[in-house]
Amino acid sequence: MASFGDFNRVNTNVTALSAQLSLNKINSELGDSRLKLSTGKRINSAEDNSAGYAIATKFNSRVKGLEQALQNVSDAKSVLDIIESSYNSIMDNLIEMKRLGLQAANDIVSRSERTLIAQQIHGHGTNINDIANSTHFNGIALNPTSESTLTFQIGEGNSDTKSITLRQVDIFGLFGGADTQLGGTQDHIEIDDDRVQLSHIDDDNDDRGEIAYHMIGGIQVKADGGDFKVYSGKVSEAIDKLNEYLNEVGINQRSLSSKEENLTQAINANSAAHSRIMDTDFAKEQSNSIRLQILQQTATAALSQANMGPQSVLGFLGQ
Repeated sequence: MASFGDFNRVNTNVTALSAQLSLNKINSELGDSRLKLSTGKRINSAEDNSAGYAIATKFNSRVKGLEQALQNVSDAKSVLDIIESSYNSIMDNLIEMKRLGLQAANDIVSRSERTLIAQQIHGHGTNINDIANSTHFNGIALNPTSESTLTFQIGEGNSDTKSITLRQVDIFGLFGGADTQLGGTQDHIEIDDDRVQLSHIDDDNDDRGEIAYHMIGGIQVKADGGDFKVYSGKVSEAIDKLNEYLNEVGINQRSLSSKEENLTQAINANSAAHSRIMDTDFAKEQSNSIRLQILQQTATAALSQANMGPQSVLGFLGQ
């Protein structure tokens, strides 16, 4: 602020310096206001608000972690969808295998007809193994030859994980190990891991197992109606086992859906908190910008007048 007598000095224009200082401050504030309007951010660097900047950075980090966790949950649900689809296809084959077994258990069916039915049952068993072999996600076998576990990171915390058990759903997994009897006490129907004994069918070794039938002269199956009754019961047990696996998949899907909802809510809440700290209130900032522009014009006018002030000293010189 200029003091008495400052207007009588020419070498240093104190009034102009004060007006210039005020104009510089206004220009700086106006530049900050325009930056906020152009970026949409109230805090553009730690200099603006160091505490707010640090808090907002933590919120942003949390949001990014939650968003990735949400993507991981989506991937897990995709895996379960593929598993469920394969289980449903295998279930269709099991149901048809049971129907064929009950058909062959009827005493009016001849041995040659049971042989044809046995070939159909063997074909459905092959289908089950083919489905198990082809069930993959990103190169990961989802129907492995032995049970394994997939662990998904479904939260930003290290311990916030979800483990899914990958079941062995093939002939071995559903019916039992090698040499498991599926028929009566005569070993006419069994699980084999070597090669099938049906006529004119000679498959390579199958590490997922095959339904094998003992033959009469390599032409007709030895299994009778009683064998196929026992076999139908074994298929029912396999269906019950697969239903348990499907129920497990459904429980995991519901758990992931609930987690997906929780993550979405958490993302919204943290994004809102981050926005309240970092984002510009455009209505308020626009009003502030207009105020600063008016002050800029008045300060410029004041500086212009202050620069003209020393001319009044000429009156002392008789000019």
